[in-house]
Amino acid sequence: MRPALMLLLAAALTTGACTGSDTPPAAADAPAREPAAAPSDATDATGEAAPPAPAAPASTADAAATAPTVEDVAAAAASETARPAAAAEFDPASVPESSAVLPPFPFFEVPDGLVSVIGDREAASPFDREHMIAGERIVAVEGKVARDRFQLENPDQRQYSDIEFQRVYADAVAALGGQEISRTQYTDEVNKAFGGREAVDKRYHGTCASDGCENHTYLIRQGGKEWWIQVSTGAIPLHGEVVVLERQAMASKLGFIDAGAMKEALDADGRIALYIGFDTDKATLRADALPVIEEIDKLLRANPDLKLSIEGHTDATGTAERNRELSRQRADAVVAALVGRGIAADRLAAAGFGPDKPLVPETSDAARAKNRRVELVRQS
Repeated sequence: MRPALMLLLAAALTTGACTGSDTPPAAADAPAREPAAAPSDATDATGEAAPPAPAAPASTADAAATAPTVEDVAAAAASETARPAAAAEFDPASVPESSAVLPPFPFFEVPDGLVSVIGDREAASPFDREHMIAGERIVAVEGKVARDRFQLENPDQRQYSDIEFQRVYADAVAALGGQEISRTQYTDEVNKAFGGREAVDKRYHGTCASDGCENHTYLIRQGGKEWWIQVSTGAIPLHGEVVVLERQAMASKLGFIDAGAMKEALDADGRIALYIGFDTDKATLRADALPVIEEIDKLLRANPDLKLSIEGHTDATGTAERNRELSRQRADAVVAALVGRGIAADRLAAAGFGPDKPLVPETSDAARAKNRRVELVRQS
C-alpha cells in the first residue's frame, strides 16, 4: 500500500472516526440527465378553441356558494407541495479542484487485511461506462475504470462492518481533496427516472442498485480531470465494492468515412450512418467529432444541389422519451455546426428517433454502440 494512504487507512481503522462528522455534507445540485422538454399546450398544438368561461353567478349568495373555501385552498396548496420537484442537473464544476498530490490511478490499495475477490478481466477496463448517482439522480459516466470487491465477514481475514468499510474510503477520498456528491440511494423511484432497474443494472457495478444496499458517490477534480468513485456495501453475506473511474472520451481506434465515401453511399442507398462523438447523455460535440463534420461540410460544398436530413439515433438504454429528445438535440447540434461553417440552413433538416429504428438487435455492447449513430439522408 502506498505510504500516504497506508497511514490514512490505518488512522481510520484505529479511531473509527470519519472526516468531519456523520452529518452528510450539503448535497450538490443534482444530476447529469437533462429534463425532458415540457409538452406544449394542447390547445395551441391542435388549434382548438379554448373552452368557454364559466357564467358569472346570478347573485351574491350564488357567488359565495361557488367561491373556494379555506379548506379548498389549503388542499390545493398541499397537493402542489407534494409534487416532487424535478432535480437540477449536477455540475461537476461545483466540486472545487483538489490541491493534494494524487497517487497513480486508481488511487487506492486494498484495505488492510482484505483480499479482492474480483477477477482480472472485470477489475479494470481501458474504457467503459458506469452508472452512478450524482446529486439525486443516476448518471452515465464514461472513461477508464478500476473495480474491487471484498468479502467483509470472511473468517480467514480481517473483518469489517459496513460502516467501517464506507468510512475508510470516505476518509481516503477526503484526504485526496474529493467530495461526496450523493447519498441518494437506488430506490424504485430513482431507478424508474433512469428507465428502470434493468436499464440501471446494465452499467452498474456495486453490491446492488436497490433497497438493502448502501451506495455513496464521490468526485475528485484536478487539472481539468475528473475521477468518479462509488463505494457500496450490501449483506448476505456482507460485502463491499469500489469503482474508480477516470472520466475521458474514448480514443478513436478507427478511421472515418470521407466525403467521397459519403457521396457514394448516398447515391447507392440514399443514406449513410455516421458515428459522431458526443459527450455522454448530452448533445455537445466532442473534439473527435470535428473531422467528421469537416467531411460532411466538404460533401455539401462539392454538391451544391444536395439537401440532407440529419437524423439522430440512440440505443435503448434509458427512457425512450429522453432518448428521442437527446437524438433530436444531437441532430440539431450537427446542423448548427454545419450552418456555422457557412452551409445554408435551408439545405439541412434535423430529426431524432431515439431507440425507435435500431440497425441491429441490442444483444451486446457492440450492438448498442452500432445503434448510437447519426444518419445523413438524401432529400429530394
